[in-house]
Amino acid sequence: MTETKSRSTTSLIVGLLTLVSGLAAFTIPLHHAGPYGIPGRGLIGGILCLASAAVLLTKSAPMIFRRVVLIASPLALFLALYAALSELEEVVVLYAQGADLHLWIVDSEGDEWVSMPRSKAATYSLDGAELDLLRDGETRCVVPRIIDDPIANRRTFDLRQEKYAIQRFGGVIGMFGDGPGPQTITLRLDPCR
Repeated sequence: MTETKSRSTTSLIVGLLTLVSGLAAFTIPLHHAGPYGIPGRGLIGGILCLASAAVLLTKSAPMIFRRVVLIASPLALFLALYAALSELEEVVVLYAQGADLHLWIVDSEGDEWVSMPRSKAATYSLDGAELDLLRDGETRCVVPRIIDDPIANRRTFDLRQEKYAIQRFGGVIGMFGDGPGPQTITLRLDPCR
C-alpha cells in the first residue's frame, strides 16, 4: 500500500518554488508587446513545475510520489526559470512565414543584429525576405540578411553576453560555450526600401 505522511518543510518549500516558477514561465512572456510566444522548453518546465507543485503541496500525495518529484524538481525548475528569465529582457518578434520568432536583439554601429542556427533561418526563409519586426511596441518592415562572417558572429555573441544576463548565466553553466557554435549565423536586419 502507498504510504502518505504529512509533507515535510522541504516539500513545502520546493512545492512553493515550483508553483511560482511554473506560473512565471507562462506569465512573464505576457509583458512583451505582440503575440504570446509559447515558451518552448519553458512550456515543458512550466507544466512540470505546476504538476510538481500539485504533488508536493497536496497533503494526501503518497510519499513515494513526493520523493520522485523532489528528485526531478531541479530539472523542471531549471527549464521553467530559464524560460522566464530569458523573457525578462528585450525580446523582439520577427514575423516570419509560418512562425512568430521571439528573438534577442543587439545593436552595433547603427544596425540591428540577431543570431540563430542556420537551419532556423533556412526553415523560415529569412534571408532577403521582407518581414515585419516588432520592437519597443512598434512594428516596421525589415529585410534580414545572413552575414557569413565569423567576426560578425563573434561580435553579436559578445554583445548578447553584455546585454542579456541569462546568456551570461548560460555561458557560466556551459549552455552557450565561449562563443557562437559552428551552425550559428548572424542576421543583420536592414530596413525595407
